[in-house]
Amino acid sequence: MRGKPKYLIRWKRCIAEEDTWEGLENLENVIDLVEEFEKEIREEEIRRVQMRKEKRKERALNLEAEVFKRSELLKKYIVKILFG
Repeated sequence: MRGKPKYLIRWKRCIAEEDTWEGLENLENVIDLVEEFEKEIREEEIRRVQMRKEKRKERALNLEAEVFKRSELLKKYIVKILFG
């Protein structure tokens, strides 16, 4: 059974302690629900990746802005020293 996906199933009118792990072969009558679940998982992963990319891009832009500010400050400081 290694390498085959299993799904934690909460049965109707049952409590969490009665949940069971089931393989696809036992879920053939609800395959549409399994496919919908898998689709939602993929879409959530895509959203997480996009958010990480956006955060990385935002951090890079903030870093560029900080470097620019520092370089401008350094230029102003040098000019002030030179021309007093």
